[in-house]
Amino acid sequence: MLSVIFDWDGVVIDSSRQHEESWELLAEEEGLSLFDGHFKIGFGKRNELIIRTILEWTSDPEEIARLGDRKEMLYREIIQRDGIILQPGVGEFVKLLQEKKVPYAIGSSTPRKNIESVLKYMNREDWFFHIVAAADVEKGKPNPEVFLKAAEKLEVAPERCVVFEDSLSGIEAGKVCNMKVVALTTTNSREILEKSSADLIVDSFNEVTIDRLVELVDSATKI
Repeated sequence: MLSVIFDWDGVVIDSSRQHEESWELLAEEEGLSLFDGHFKIGFGKRNELIIRTILEWTSDPEEIARLGDRKEMLYREIIQRDGIILQPGVGEFVKLLQEKKVPYAIGSSTPRKNIESVLKYMNREDWFFHIVAAADVEKGKPNPEVFLKAAEKLEVAPERCVVFEDSLSGIEAGKVCNMKVVALTTTNSREILEKSSADLIVDSFNEVTIDRLVELVDSATKI
């Protein structure tokens, strides 16, 4: 059986601008510095890792948690102010999965509250019944834990799953646990993604068919 796992930011929703602005607002509030290119490096990774290792703001667990929570609050405020949009073709693709009775889930490094608030904002609360988010795992991508837990929720073997990702760390996580990975050019260029281990690269969900995904997982089974 084919199963599908979606990353969230950059895959289901076009949220990079809102996330980048929330980091900028947080830095301004706290009097902290950001360096050029920080957002690209941190995209798809957990806030704890970004704050401690990439931005090097602090290593204190309580302060990391406070800053991370504030950053996500600012992000949700931006969405309420400016709105958010779906990635092209994702709505039609989710409907197709439902019609074909293909199991699917979200496996994301973002907080569950972000996902749920966006789904509520868009009146799409019935879209995703299986969600694995930041608090559900101990390790973020490229560790495969989030995708393995999503597969568990779907009650399928990892090798029968196709992951939709936009980040390099997410692609790596999917491949580590023997899943097929479809990379979207929403965050990284095709040239960059071609150097990754992604099995298929597309510009949008409009290029994806169920038959193509079945071919991907079947090819893995035959090897």
